Amino acid sequence: MNFLGNLVWIIFGGLIHSIGWLLIGALWCLTIIGIPIGAQCFKMASLQLAPFGKDVVTVNNGGVSLIANIFWLIFGGLELAIGNVISGIIMCATIVGIPFGLQFFKMASLSLMPFGKEIST
Repeated sequence: MNFLGNLVWIIFGGLIHSIGWLLIGALWCLTIIGIPIGAQCFKMASLQLAPFGKDVVTVNNGGVSLIANIFWLIFGGLELAIGNVISGIIMCATIVGIPFGLQFFKMASLSLMPFGKEIST
């Protein structure tokens, strides 16, 4: 069932949003200081590509995650979150799209504060 959900997810917006994560991650990796942030973007791109069957776990990284999340919110997070919210609203317009819309809303919250999170299968 996860495979089918991920396949439909890719077709109806997951691929586009994943490309957005990859582009922003590549921009962050242009600077040495931004490489850890870019690496987290690449992890989130893989989650955005196939979210079904994966869980997000919060880890305590102290103040480093807070500082990274503040920079992230200013330089890229808000745009990705808005895109995910808009896609979630569109998907929730039909009964069949509600599970996909809920995944978009989950990704919107992760788009705002992705640091201090790990992906587990």
